[in-house]
Amino acid sequence: MLSCDQCIEYAEKKYSCPHCESVLSRCHVPPFHVGDGLGWGTEIFYVCLNDECKLFVNGWQSIENNYGHIGSYRYVLLPGSKKGEAMMVAGKQAFKGSEVNIEEMQATNKRHQQEKEAVDQLDSCVAEKNLEPVMFLILDEHANPKDREKAIGLLKDLNDLSCIDPIRNHSFSKPDMEHMVNMVILDLLKANFKKECPHCSEIIKLQAKFCKHCQQKF
Repeated sequence: MLSCDQCIEYAEKKYSCPHCESVLSRCHVPPFHVGDGLGWGTEIFYVCLNDECKLFVNGWQSIENNYGHIGSYRYVLLPGSKKGEAMMVAGKQAFKGSEVNIEEMQATNKRHQQEKEAVDQLDSCVAEKNLEPVMFLILDEHANPKDREKAIGLLKDLNDLSCIDPIRNHSFSKPDMEHMVNMVILDLLKANFKKECPHCSEIIKLQAKFCKHCQQKF
């Protein structure tokens, strides 16, 4: 299977259809392989989506004559292959709408790399007083849940109240994750003899009778 970096590298290249000279479109591969069942070995491939392509235009009659049903062919090329092949398709919409967005692919790959780097730093972040990888994982809704839970568990040891505002301003998609991090924040505040103002949410002394920020009494 090609890595994300390899897929992006191939996705940035351009190839032409030998049947019509049109630039091939970068598309996501179908979820199954019609060949040996071992998979595509890649997340993307190149497809000629030109409806005027000779292969596609002549394919309708060829399939009807040889197989007795409706369909045609589109030229496809796998990354790293020197020669493509004709793939049978059921209609004109085949592969249309599955074009690869390189910008989204690059962004996804960048987030994946950042997640990996953050996970690698978890074991040393407390000794180094490095809150950054912990916060990245906690606030990344796409990160592995187990890694996010591990990061939440390190907040108390890091004992850094600057984590509170970003967490409070984050919308958690999983209630159990939000509950877990809220409990840790309560422990952090208690350990530092602090509390959150019920009116403005600023952090103040535990024994305070009014907030120095909003001047409200409680």
